[in-house]
Amino acid sequence: MFGLSYLFYPWGYIVQIVALVHFFRRRPEGYWLLIIFLGGFIGSAVYIIAEVIPDAVLLRGTVQGFGRKSRIRQIQAAIVDNPSAANFEELGELYWDQKEYAPAREAFDRAIATRSDSPHMFYRRALCAFELGDYPAAIADLEPLLRADAKFDHYRAAAVLARAYGSIGRKEEALALYAQAMQYLTTPEDLYRYAAFLESQDRREEARHWAVQLMEKKRTLPRYMQRIERPWFRKGKSLLKARSARA
Repeated sequence: MFGLSYLFYPWGYIVQIVALVHFFRRRPEGYWLLIIFLGGFIGSAVYIIAEVIPDAVLLRGTVQGFGRKSRIRQIQAAIVDNPSAANFEELGELYWDQKEYAPAREAFDRAIATRSDSPHMFYRRALCAFELGDYPAAIADLEPLLRADAKFDHYRAAAVLARAYGSIGRKEEALALYAQAMQYLTTPEDLYRYAAFLESQDRREEARHWAVQLMEKKRTLPRYMQRIERPWFRKGKSLLKARSARA
């Protein structure tokens, strides 16, 4: 099949390069690499139909990012005349979606200074502080939230608080709180984060157990969800490999 690639020159090479770039970025099943190399143009075309085109839905976030940047500029202009809590909250959410945690945190600070009755704003500010490595500040916002509502954000707030506890050495509190939250958290991201957290706390057998749970969950998900959650499965696989190498 590879020998027929001259029939498609130069498009065969272009299609093959596109397929390889996507493969190394997205890391699907390893057998695809053989199909791309040995199948030449046809194998690469099959790969693009099976893997690249379905992944197009994942580009939605990139497209939305352009709209967010435009909206950020609009809100910044509006704040000059109307520095309301609602405007600052929307600005913080937009920055959060862009993973720009420092300006997001500043926006939530200013929103809370104007109106301090929104648990959601405190939660978002805590998440920003956590992402920036300011664990005491994250804890200061999360603890009152969980005293008022232990199920806040479907137990994800408890998981973040547990990780913050673990980061400052409050190990026993972290382990107890996270174990409680994981009775309800079942997404691949949650399973991986818990396994990684346990690994960081030297609970390696438990970490392996949850990493295995993550990989087993992959088999139960529809194909399109496996595609969306692929980064977490890849991280879980790496965690298991690293654990095996240390054994």
